[in-house]
Amino acid sequence: MDIRITPSHLSGTVEIPASKSCTHRALICAALAQGKSVITGVSMSKDIEATIGAMTALGADFIIDGSTVTVTGISSVPETADIDCNESGSTLRFIIPVAAALGTEAIFRGRGRLPQRPIDIFKRELSRNGTVFHSQEMPYIIGGNLKGGRYEIEGNVSSQFVTGLIFALPLLDEDSEIVLTSRLESRPYVDITIDILRRFGICITETENSFLIKGGQKYTPHDEKIEGDFSQAAFFCVANALGADITLENLSENSVQGDRKITEIVNEVCSDGKIGSFKADCSDIPDLVPILTVLGAFGSEDSVIYNAERLKIKESDRLETSAALINSLGGNVEITDDGLIIHPVSAMHGGTVESFGDHRIVMAAAVAASAVDGEVLIRGAEAAEKSYPEFFKDYIKLGGKADVVNME
Repeated sequence: MDIRITPSHLSGTVEIPASKSCTHRALICAALAQGKSVITGVSMSKDIEATIGAMTALGADFIIDGSTVTVTGISSVPETADIDCNESGSTLRFIIPVAAALGTEAIFRGRGRLPQRPIDIFKRELSRNGTVFHSQEMPYIIGGNLKGGRYEIEGNVSSQFVTGLIFALPLLDEDSEIVLTSRLESRPYVDITIDILRRFGICITETENSFLIKGGQKYTPHDEKIEGDFSQAAFFCVANALGADITLENLSENSVQGDRKITEIVNEVCSDGKIGSFKADCSDIPDLVPILTVLGAFGSEDSVIYNAERLKIKESDRLETSAALINSLGGNVEITDDGLIIHPVSAMHGGTVESFGDHRIVMAAAVAASAVDGEVLIRGAEAAEKSYPEFFKDYIKLGGKADVVNME
């Protein structure tokens, strides 16, 4: 689907959808609890549907009624499970160790760029502790019985590996330790995991470079309301910096989400209706890079994004595609080894933006398109459905002019 956007002033109120990160975690915890949990405020998306499908394959039961999901936890583990992760890296990396801990033989399927996203850490560490990988490429087939023990994890690849183990290891009889062999990047995502697990009765002990996990723990049912997603709010925060007048609702002031950093960055950069420059260490906030690139493109001086090399293995190579987004509209973004240098220009014009199948590129492009001189065509705009299916509906409600020109 291609969408043509005509520049317009955005104003009004938008209710930010539920945090995708929190939703994944709450649904998994509820599925592992013996009993019934009610998760409210859920915003459905393809990624969340993938996690629900995965835990259903492992024996949990889900009843979806609008934004409320009632979960009955796993009472009987199936001998085999066929799990379709779609394009969700979170689903794949969270559920592999869970299936291994439950002792089921599971097959993991996926599409898009998911088969290329690395899981070598799991192949190495789970194999050392009782799991067998019957295939080395997707579809992955695993068997055996995961055991507790020592797990050595590189922290600079993805925090999703740590989160997946934190879900699984409390289920085992033995105690376990996750030892970080390098700095844990995107640590706020692990903080979200530990915070939600605590509410479902699971205790994780943190040290400077490790996580200590007692075996024999049990998930307990818990009713959870999902807070708004700062990574989705970021698009409207930056739209406000570009001149919009949008009130954002459903955000928690006490959130542990790392992406709440966007409010701090925007407040520091914007003054008297003007946008200055910034230097952003994105090691803990990688999802903000596309929209930060848009913010920098409208600044008065060069902005720098660094410590973002891991973005090369996301839904797209987000360093390449964030730069391509701005450059296709007449901007000037330079790619470095670990980030971007954004050189502002006097004005950006319309043009054609390729989505590269990446939801965050689509939404960042729509925000940029509201403030450039000329129409912008976004190709493959349906990619936004991966995390925010209602994005363009909200965009239009705020006064955005977005028209579908190609449904292919």
